[in-house]
Amino acid sequence: MATYDYQLLIKSILKTPIAQCSRKQIIYRGEQRFTYPQFVERVNRLGGALTKLGARQGLRVSVMDWDSHRYLECYFAVPMLGATLMMVNIRLSPEQIAYTIDHAGSEILLINKDFYPVLQAIRDRLPRLKQIICLNDDGVADDGGAGHVYAGEYEALLAAAPAIYDFPDFDENTIATTFYTTGTTGLPKGVYFSHRQLVLHTLTLMSTIMMAGLNGRISREDVYMPLTPMFHVHAWGFPYVATMMGMQQVYAGRFLPPMVLKLLATEKVTVSHCVPTIMHMILSAPEAKDIDLKGWTVIIGGSALPQSLCRAALARGIDIFTGYGMSESCPIVTLSQLTHDVMSDRGDLDHEVEIRCTAGLPGTLIEVEIVDDTMIAQPHDGTSVGEVVLRTPSLTPGYTKNEEASAALWKGGWLHTGDIGAIDRNGYLHILDRSKDVIKTGGEWISSIGLEDILLLHPAVSECAVVAIEDLRWGERPLAIVVLKADSHVSEEDLKALVRARADAGELSRYAIPDHVVFAQSLEKTSVGKLDKKKMRALYGSGKAA
Repeated sequence: MATYDYQLLIKSILKTPIAQCSRKQIIYRGEQRFTYPQFVERVNRLGGALTKLGARQGLRVSVMDWDSHRYLECYFAVPMLGATLMMVNIRLSPEQIAYTIDHAGSEILLINKDFYPVLQAIRDRLPRLKQIICLNDDGVADDGGAGHVYAGEYEALLAAAPAIYDFPDFDENTIATTFYTTGTTGLPKGVYFSHRQLVLHTLTLMSTIMMAGLNGRISREDVYMPLTPMFHVHAWGFPYVATMMGMQQVYAGRFLPPMVLKLLATEKVTVSHCVPTIMHMILSAPEAKDIDLKGWTVIIGGSALPQSLCRAALARGIDIFTGYGMSESCPIVTLSQLTHDVMSDRGDLDHEVEIRCTAGLPGTLIEVEIVDDTMIAQPHDGTSVGEVVLRTPSLTPGYTKNEEASAALWKGGWLHTGDIGAIDRNGYLHILDRSKDVIKTGGEWISSIGLEDILLLHPAVSECAVVAIEDLRWGERPLAIVVLKADSHVSEEDLKALVRARADAGELSRYAIPDHVVFAQSLEKTSVGKLDKKKMRALYGSGKAA
């Protein structure tokens, strides 16, 4: 008897909300609303429109858009054709954008009108690009005088396409998505994932969330709005989870704190995720003072969650906690879920904040280890440290057209994160630093993240970064770069004293006390809102090196 060989394809994610008759909607900026049957029809129409323009299995389709229902439709329609969705990091320089689109080999580009000037500047560097689709909110497909020839405007193309499209079956190991991660050196590297990996990541993330009991539990009744850009690691994979669960979904377009806060209130958003910088901006926005944020669950990733920011969010009623991963891991591998076991050790607020700010517990089917330079696993005692390495079915196989970097990524059969961490006796992962950001001074190992957490406890400090600078005597010394809150004041000596008090209490080495504190108007950040310590080392290092 013949059996059906069930392949783990992205189109299977769409079957659940339809089979369960979800009555929820997908909402764009509070202005456009689509039911799940309408959403599926739009995915079908997009599949037909792209096929007419030459999309086929193996072809690369790039997208440059703000967070939108259109992007979500591309998340499904493009890979469901057997093509590869290439998500363009719109915050890169024009030169980097040109490199990534060309390196991916994209032949079709869907682009928001806001990015026409970028396309105009790089069009001659995209020889393989054959079709350009205009994305906009007004339905007018003008080219802004850029002189480009467009295949058509998105909504018009969908309207002309059939409402039903028969997406094919194919091997689940077919590449579904790709995007480019910017490292500290060299050109951006292309990370890619198969249908199988994305479906498994969706299932593992969903099942991990279901394990939550004391914080962070999410259900089909929640209202989801991503604050991580959709070009960045599939918005951490949550749009696929939200769609499979048939949740109400809200997309804010370009990130603007007033719009985000308006949607939080009017659409009753209950689940989001973002980097610490974005949460800081939202809590600091004037509009936030008059909005009730109770019941909002927010997962923080990309950078360490400072305890001061965690406390500020908890004080507003936000269920805030950390998720950990990287571009190459699809990305979520751990979540800082509270458990009765660990809270029974010490149930006060300080302990709860400490747990929420750890990287968290490994998710379903995810192996996390810390290893030394010889790949020997270190004890899970909370004090032994090593590089964090991973094994799970949803990790990228490697980098596009870069065998050397791929081999280094998977050295010893584990994916190497480049993060230095420890695992405590309760199984929680603690990220102590990036291997390139660790400060080695006077024979002591200093965590820049730990120092930042201490300095951020001062009520006058709004943001802080600690970087290593060269020192003729000690090799390296920590330099603190601080942004103060409006109308606040603190001296360099006051901040040094804050660290000195921790050293006197035996909580950290005296070598951790910074020699210098620099007061800045803002901190350098990467295209996805992380602290750009490479740039800060270049800006501040030479002046203090002597």
